Amino acid sequence: MTDAFMGPPWQMDWRLDALSCRDGLPEQVRSMVDEVRAELVTAKDPYFRGIDADADLPVTMYVEPVRSTDPKGPHIMYFDNHRGWLVYTFTPRAQDPQITVEEVFWQ
Repeated sequence: MTDAFMGPPWQMDWRLDALSCRDGLPEQVRSMVDEVRAELVTAKDPYFRGIDADADLPVTMYVEPVRSTDPKGPHIMYFDNHRGWLVYTFTPRAQDPQITVEEVFWQ
């Protein structure tokens, strides 16, 4: 066990309903969701806080808080030029930081 704060790659967990939604998507969309997942688990700060913090994301993706009044709450990551999104929370615990996917949607 180490005393240092853990960094990326982060662990990711899925709510069962979000995972079943992801599994029900067409193959090309599932690959886009996997790209979103890769961006989240390797991000220095999965909430992309700060000016231009999401500048390294592909042009088809961006992140914002679900509610602007709750910047540490759930966030939404849009992908495929707003045709889909993934709602997630990040728990920055010292022992076991984790991203939890709550919802996946694509139209």
